[in-house]
Amino acid sequence: MMQTPVRRPNDYPAYKSPYGPKYHYQPNLAGWTPKQLGRLGFTTGATGGVLLFAVIFYASGIPRVQKDILMKIPFLSNYYVKEVPASDNPF
Repeated sequence: MMQTPVRRPNDYPAYKSPYGPKYHYQPNLAGWTPKQLGRLGFTTGATGGVLLFAVIFYASGIPRVQKDILMKIPFLSNYYVKEVPASDNPF
């Protein structure tokens, strides 16, 4: 039976070709890199913004949505104010 020889560090570094691949440590979290997480966050935010706009657009005909949400937006508030002329008011 032979014992494993003691491994010593080499006195000189191993040759590394300037034309070979440049390996470096890439940080990740469960396989997700920062670049992928940034792209995913941007895409998710943009999709959420479009979906929020679509929901508000489709629900803009509901009086409660007009009163609680849309009338609080500065430039849109006058558009949703419905004033009935005195001649059309039955009271």
